[in-house]
Amino acid sequence: MRAFVAVFPPPEVRRETLAWVRRLPSDDRVRWTRPENVHLTLKFLGDIRAEALDDIRAALGEVCAEHAPFDAALAELGAFPSARRAKILWIGVGAGSDRLRSLAADVDDALAPLGFEREKRPYIPHLTIGRVRGRPLNLDLPSGVEGTEFRVRRIELTESTLAAEGATYRTIGDFALGGKRRMGG
Repeated sequence: MRAFVAVFPPPEVRRETLAWVRRLPSDDRVRWTRPENVHLTLKFLGDIRAEALDDIRAALGEVCAEHAPFDAALAELGAFPSARRAKILWIGVGAGSDRLRSLAADVDDALAPLGFEREKRPYIPHLTIGRVRGRPLNLDLPSGVEGTEFRVRRIELTESTLAAEGATYRTIGDFALGGKRRMGG
């Protein structure tokens, strides 16, 4: 199964991303992320074996026990690799980004002994809101946008199933910051 570790903001924050999308020029080549799929990826795991799930869940539970819940805020619109050659459109995190970077680094460290390759690129906390099909877009992104705040209370181990209409996500492990874990299934 294809999986990743992520923070899913509350539903009202995910819906707010639609308002951010309306600020961008419309282009038929952009596939917008459905609100229910908006998340902050902490680590992409790729294909994992079912028999590895218990070890992954245990490692994530240990990481979450070491991190208290914290506040974060959406801060800016951006694009990878750049606004002039946009392929991925995103909303960045301002307040709370240091805590998210620390959480992502600890997830990376905890999963490395289980055979998951360490991240080589610096972690940039962001919510992907769209992907450009075909050649990149040249965008004039608005600046100085207000930030929607939310509380980061948990991380989720998520299965991703790809289909023509987009990815479908299913939680297979739910871990509260501060130590409590709920099993997905």
